[in-house]
Amino acid sequence: MAVAQASCEQFGFLSLAMLCVAISAQPAAGQDGWDMLKAKPEVVEAWQDMRFGLFICWGPVTLTGQEIGWSRGAPRGGEFRIRDGQGPVPADIYDNLYKKWKPDKFDARQWVRIAQEAGAKYMIFLVKHHDGFCLFGSKLTDYKSTSPQAAWQRDVMADIADACHDAGLKLIAYYSQPDWHQPDYRSRNHRRYIEYLHGQVRELLTNYGRIDGFWFDGLGGKAKDWDAQRLFRMMRTLQPWLIINDRCGLPGDFDTPEQRIGPFRLDRPWETCMTLGTQWAWRPNDRIKSLKQCIDVLVTCAGRNGNLALNTGPMPDGRIEPRQAQRLREIGRWLKRYGESIYGTRGGPFWGLNCLTTRKGNTIYVHVLRWYDEALILPPVSQKVVEHRLLTGGQAEVEQTETGIRISVPPRDRNELDTIVALRLDGPAAAVPVARITDWGPLTFGKKVTASHVYDRDPKVGRRYKPEYAVDGDPNRGWTFNPGVQRAWLEVDLGRVYTFDRAWINEPYGRIRKFELQAKRDGHWETFYRGDRIGEDCTITFPPVTARYVRLVVLATTINPLIGEFQLFRAGPRP
Repeated sequence: MAVAQASCEQFGFLSLAMLCVAISAQPAAGQDGWDMLKAKPEVVEAWQDMRFGLFICWGPVTLTGQEIGWSRGAPRGGEFRIRDGQGPVPADIYDNLYKKWKPDKFDARQWVRIAQEAGAKYMIFLVKHHDGFCLFGSKLTDYKSTSPQAAWQRDVMADIADACHDAGLKLIAYYSQPDWHQPDYRSRNHRRYIEYLHGQVRELLTNYGRIDGFWFDGLGGKAKDWDAQRLFRMMRTLQPWLIINDRCGLPGDFDTPEQRIGPFRLDRPWETCMTLGTQWAWRPNDRIKSLKQCIDVLVTCAGRNGNLALNTGPMPDGRIEPRQAQRLREIGRWLKRYGESIYGTRGGPFWGLNCLTTRKGNTIYVHVLRWYDEALILPPVSQKVVEHRLLTGGQAEVEQTETGIRISVPPRDRNELDTIVALRLDGPAAAVPVARITDWGPLTFGKKVTASHVYDRDPKVGRRYKPEYAVDGDPNRGWTFNPGVQRAWLEVDLGRVYTFDRAWINEPYGRIRKFELQAKRDGHWETFYRGDRIGEDCTITFPPVTARYVRLVVLATTINPLIGEFQLFRAGPRP
């Protein structure tokens, strides 16, 4: 107890009772055979079964329409510090927005209703971002929504927790360990900041009833930066059922690819976090994703064995923007009809570009997001297909042979969002070996790619824009190069000679003004197509070309473009 007393005196900004309880409550590692650093398997399985959650980012920053946290800059006339962001809103303005923020139309129960109407099984609610502002009644800071200086004094977390609990919606708390507002963060007193962090996490897990998960956001910090092992053990002492992500310096229970779809994998759970609009916080007149884009992402996540957390940022007055609420309800109506192919499923056993499968029990659900050929050929399975259904309506023909499963659906019965065929086997679908769908779709998908230029001004940014991302089937990421470059090429090795007569290119920002497609013949590059603008959904047809090596050559662009996808298709009958 003497050691605890000394520690409490050293970090005097915490109450003596609170810090002493925090220290004395730490369980020994390995207690009951569980070190508390990872969730128990049944907890992870239950979280994977839910498959879809609603992410909510909100705060006083909505008054500016700028991005949460990242729009905060250095104080006017002040010198940049690590605790400052690099955004356009000076810190002295950003940090005082809460003194005039009055979201008088906030209704937590309406948020929860919209989440449930969207088909979401859990909500991730942001209680503190990197800007340090707390949307809960923390006793460790006055920079919070319950502050006497706040124009609108409300314990938002309490309202959200009550609404989720009453509706039976699982609640996960988003909490950023970095805190640009707290003076001890990344200072010589950072150890004191760690105790502040632990104290706030304890408050969240003590004062708001059951919390089902914690979503940290550590900006690449290491476990020692947050004393993460002690933190996790304290958290799971309070709420043993917590699932925790991978952003606190420890592996946690699942990975969190951001604004992109994770890869197919069965050995490690993951959750894509993605915005419905173009930023996490509300932005006026923002461009939001179409229903087709949302369904594509949701199905691709499930088919690759991941979850999706789709973000909406409520408006300054507290309402979820009607356009975004409508889109979420549209997703919910789709899930109400076809949710059996998403909820409670696992990814696979087959996957390809715009064709994913999910499985549950004895059933494989085949999702065709885009038709490329007259029929889809799946790899062979040892189990027998005893029944098939076209969930989206109409008739499908299914023929099983030793070489594969052939599925054809007449054009009139193909669903523009997702054509879903359920195949019931005479044995468990989980026993079917994983295999990639190779005889379907683009020739360029997943092939070897090189480029004349890459984005290398900032290595951290460049990691998000690699040449291989232009053929990975995920338009949310791609290839680009440095601003100022006008001419650049992307080259694909198809692996062998093919004949093709179609291309699909995704260039979402419409920056390219002139381009060519070239094929290598007898050691020389020959142009077989010339064009001007590309845009987000550009399909090109041309006389059949036979080659192994192909280039997309950018000849003129307003600024460095993003090539989200570059796909070529075999010559032959159209689907």
